[in-house]
Amino acid sequence: MENSLYLAWSSESEIQKTASSGGAVTTLLKFALENKLVDAVLAVKKRDNSRFDAVPVLITDPELIRETAGTLHFAPLNMAKFVKDYLDGARDTRIAVTCKPCDARAFIELAKRNQVYRENLFLAGLNCSGTFQPAVADQMIREVYGENPQELAMEEIEGGKLIITLKDGTTKEKDLAELAGQGFEMRENCLRCSCKIPRMADIACGRWGNNGQAATFIEICSPKGHEFVDAAARDGVLVTEAATGKQIEERRQKETEAVEHALAREKRDLDGLHDLSHEERLKYWVGHLNRCIKCFGCRDACPICFCKECYLEPYRDCIAGGETPPNIMFQLVRLSHVADSCVNCGQCQDACPMEIPLTRLYNSLNRELADLFHYIPGVDVDAPPPLTTATDQELSIDAPYIIEEQSSAR
Repeated sequence: MENSLYLAWSSESEIQKTASSGGAVTTLLKFALENKLVDAVLAVKKRDNSRFDAVPVLITDPELIRETAGTLHFAPLNMAKFVKDYLDGARDTRIAVTCKPCDARAFIELAKRNQVYRENLFLAGLNCSGTFQPAVADQMIREVYGENPQELAMEEIEGGKLIITLKDGTTKEKDLAELAGQGFEMRENCLRCSCKIPRMADIACGRWGNNGQAATFIEICSPKGHEFVDAAARDGVLVTEAATGKQIEERRQKETEAVEHALAREKRDLDGLHDLSHEERLKYWVGHLNRCIKCFGCRDACPICFCKECYLEPYRDCIAGGETPPNIMFQLVRLSHVADSCVNCGQCQDACPMEIPLTRLYNSLNRELADLFHYIPGVDVDAPPPLTTATDQELSIDAPYIIEEQSSAR
């Protein structure tokens, strides 16, 4: 089934005023809840009206959807983990979820491991140009923009610039490279992320291609996506029009430019490590991993790590009761567990109090596995995880050894 490309906006003027890009996503979620297409909506809501603090909220009242309207670049959350850990993986509840590309990829990887029920999820994917750590962003607004962070009404990343809008309507912009030079850089994983449009979701939404209009460019990526958008359009709450060739090309160019920047950053960050000798690389990582204090923060923040009983807990047989794992062992066991499924969300590094460059470690191995297995976690909806299967060649009687197909359950 071919994807469909539309510009869409809400027919409700109040939603258009408060939401981003014409309010198409807000309208679609509200419609889905009102018409029993889903039982609940999981979205992100500002806490105490701060753009630097947000929480995931589960909504069953359609009128409360309005409170989640708009985008947040300074509050990176972990939507897939929330569904897995607290909503029983959507086992018995149909849930619509707003998700960044890394969130959507996490849902796909978890579904392949039977940790979430993909058939009960409607993934409303949101294009992502990157996010900032809340504390970094707060300091940046104060020191570089010279503004009170509490006066911030909106922020957007466009054309290599971070543009902020204050509550009085004033706008200010700074070049992202200039901000980075002053120590205010986006989260490291975001800088290397080449998945900007979440096509693994049911719909992928953003402003690229809208030519400055108050409209959302929607790419429909699944039959369920067609079902939801078509129903809302028939009802008249969502206005849609087919994207023009010019709009499609503008979106393609913006995506290409963003991906090229990400790949260049990946090359800069990772090629140097790859070129080191085995001894030099070992020394580099041992130096970082020796700082690990075994706080379990990275494990607890990871959306993919799902063992019901962690092998690294003291009460397991890995180590003596009451002790903690050796410094390097802790991280290497985690690496062996999730290396084939890391979606570059960066939550592990955000949680690390010792500032270990964990995303760089996982990105490095991800890149090697991608070359070996031609698999990028969470991007291919149907392909099985590489380390849970065997190739025909491996199972051939002519092969020097036989690898049995392994269960995906840990």
